[in-house]
Amino acid sequence: MASRAWYLALLLAVFGVVSALLVLPLLQYILAAAILAFVLYPLYERLLGSRVSVWGQGFVVGPRLSGLLITGFGIVAVILPLLVLSLVLLQTALSLVEELAELELTERYRELVRDLGVDDRIIEEIETFLRSEVEAFLERAAEMAFREIVRFVDVSIRVGIGLLVLVFLLYYFLVDGRRLLGWLAMVSPIEEEVVERLFGEIDAVTWAVMKSHVFVALLEGILGGIGLYVLGVPNVAFWTVVMVVVSFLPAIGIWLIWAPAVGYLVVIGEPISAVLLLVYGITVLSVIDNYVRALLVDMDAGVHPALVLVGVIGGIYVFGILGLFIGPILLAVFKAIAEVAGEHYSSRVADGETTSTQ
Repeated sequence: MASRAWYLALLLAVFGVVSALLVLPLLQYILAAAILAFVLYPLYERLLGSRVSVWGQGFVVGPRLSGLLITGFGIVAVILPLLVLSLVLLQTALSLVEELAELELTERYRELVRDLGVDDRIIEEIETFLRSEVEAFLERAAEMAFREIVRFVDVSIRVGIGLLVLVFLLYYFLVDGRRLLGWLAMVSPIEEEVVERLFGEIDAVTWAVMKSHVFVALLEGILGGIGLYVLGVPNVAFWTVVMVVVSFLPAIGIWLIWAPAVGYLVVIGEPISAVLLLVYGITVLSVIDNYVRALLVDMDAGVHPALVLVGVIGGIYVFGILGLFIGPILLAVFKAIAEVAGEHYSSRVADGETTSTQ
């Protein structure tokens, strides 16, 4: 009997490793589909069972139709904007390289440096040094770009397949998500009561992260990007993504970007735009950062900002741009699992000590 149990455990381990190898290349898309399905599931449930009328005939929306409609909504509202943002970021990076290729001190900056008492000979040496550094940088960038172009087609195919998997999984997570959770509870060796507590904690902490951190960061970044675009600050897409990231930074926030942008507008001779951006940052962006975030944190269980920050930065390293959302949620889920496991273990130990005492 023991040998059969060991054989079954060996089979489980082998096929578990093989399954992990199959899943790992698509892990970020699987996690993104699960998180997106989690966010969209309330809409799916609201649409499910509702009555609609098409060409005078009424019918009840079933699970498959509701899943298709919500999946289409997720593609239009989330996936396509992320694709467009990625393309804009790529274009911004290319234009930045072109600007570096043409880097040269303008007469305005020369006059500014002269006013500081710097000699013309030193200015020319600085310009020569900058040109040589930029040329060396561009040579290294060209070599790197040539190597990356070789892999570009392969990466494009992988991203396309990954997005296709994301869309299909989003649909099936919506339609069959409840059954998947039931199967996980059934095969889990943990007691049913602990599994229910675990699912409840994961649900609560995920919504806490989504509302009080991810939602606020996205809102701040988008509104900040709109303000920079209207007032003529260049490379808006890049700075929008940066503002989303710094919105997770505790005690710093989005002013780390818009405040230097005010100084930039002053330097280039746009004082009115600088004043408008200053007012916009104080009256709109700071209000969102200080009050809306605090309100949402108070409404939910709340997750420590340091945990969210590490999740965002680490998520970007591991998963790319999708890590902005996947990273903090994974760490929050780990925190929930650790707390439930700790409480369960403590109660088991306490029950054992009580039994032994009796």
